[in-house]
Formats: sequence, structure tokens, C-alpha cells
Amino acid sequence: MADTLSTRKDAIAPVAALLDWPGTAWLARLALAAPFVVSGLVKLTDFNGAVAEAAGLGLGLPVLVAVAVIVTQLGGSVLFLTRRWCWLGAGILAGFTVVATLLAHAFWTYEGPDRARQTATFLEHLAIVGGFAAAAVLSHRRGGRA
Repeated sequence: MADTLSTRKDAIAPVAALLDWPGTAWLARLALAAPFVVSGLVKLTDFNGAVAEAAGLGLGLPVLVAVAVIVTQLGGSVLFLTRRWCWLGAGILAGFTVVATLLAHAFWTYEGPDRARQTATFLEHLAIVGGFAAAAVLSHRRGGRA
């Protein structure tokens, strides 16, 4: 029994070391924020495309919507990547993801293969929201030191 416990500890030691490494939490947050950083930068560099995207979703005041999306994606990402404001950035990006998913991936309005694709995308975005919630919880438990 003791040999089994010792072997188990030896097997998980590299995982524990990775989880204890200070950069792991930041890299995990960067991976979760990456789609929002890239999207925000693309919209910033192709503002007309961002306006067209907002208009294509049938949203009024597409210029204002495009500006709000860029500020939300980039500002929320910056906050999320910090230790002190991680929880706030997580909340901003999670809220944005919920609204954007409901607007752009309303799977219940599709039929056939399109419905399956939209459902999958909807659920993937739901998983991202869960990731932000987990990051906020861990940040809160560590007193903003995540």
C-alpha cells in the first residue's frame, strides 16, 4: 500500500510542480482571453468590418456597438490578465459572451445541419463562460493573486 501511495505521489509531482509554477495561472488566463484579444484587435484594425458585423446582426447604432465591443473585449481582457482585477475582467468577458452568444448563435432558430453547428458553438461559448467563472472563483479565493 505504501509503495502504491509513493508511486502515485511520484507520478503527480510534475503536475503539482506545473500547477505551483507562478506563470501557469497567467498563461491559463491568456489562453482563455486570447480569442477576445484577437477579436478586439481585428475589429480595431478593421473598424468598418466591425461596424458591418454589428449591422449584420441587426443591431441599431452599429458604430456605437462596434466601439463598445472593442472596448469590452480589449478592456475586459486587460483586466482579466491582471491579478487584482481578474474577477472583474472575467465578469465583463463572461457577460459579453452570454449576450454575443444569444445574439449570434441562437441555435433554436436554425434547422438541420446549421442547427447542429450553432448548437455546438453555443455550447462552446457556454464552456468559455464557465472558464471565466472558474477563474473568477479561484482569483477570489486567492485574494486576487490568481
